[in-house]
This record gives sequence, C-alpha cells and structure tokens, in this order.
Amino acid sequence: MKKISLLLLIFCFLYVILIPEVLAYNVEKICQSIYIIEGKEKARQYFGIETIECKTFDKCKVICENTVRNNIKRFKNQSKEKDFLVFLGKRYCPPNWKVWVKNLKFYLNKGE
Repeated sequence: MKKISLLLLIFCFLYVILIPEVLAYNVEKICQSIYIIEGKEKARQYFGIETIECKTFDKCKVICENTVRNNIKRFKNQSKEKDFLVFLGKRYCPPNWKVWVKNLKFYLNKGE
C-alpha cells in the first residue's frame, strides 16, 4: 500500500512539474489563438495549415486540433522542452519565425 501511495505521489508531482502549460489551455483555445495569429479569414491558408491540403475552415480547424492534440501527447513523452507552447511552435511553424510563440502566448493570455 505504501508503494502504491508513493508511486501515485511521484506521478502527480511529475505531472504537475512537466506539463503546467498544457493544463492551462485547452485545445480549442490554442486553435482559436493560432487562427488569429495566422491571419484569420485573410490568411492564405486557414490556421496556417500548409503541409496538408485543406480548403475549408472546418477541415483546417480539425487538422489544427489534431496537430495540437498530437503534440500534447509528444510533449508528455519527452523531457527536453519544458514549455509546451515553445514545443508546439517548433513543430507548427518555420524555425525562423520566433515571434509566433510570443504571439500565441499573447492571444492565449489576453484574448483578441
């Protein structure tokens, strides 16, 4: 019983330490912010999706949501990067566009 309690305590501690930013935002809020920073309806591609063909808002939104969900799983299974939004930015946008993460954090915290 003590071993189970200790393991549970360790798991909870690691969970809180490793993914605090993932807990702070939900997938929908992250995708809304991505839509804004990628240019909303004026963007060349909704949500900045360029690697997969999507011509409608709804299809691009699903792709964006799946990308965020998949990266949450990847983030939980790694230990190098401590900030989920930086982790996501490294996979979502070109590496030479560092302002993307800054803008994402702004819209997640402040709103439009």
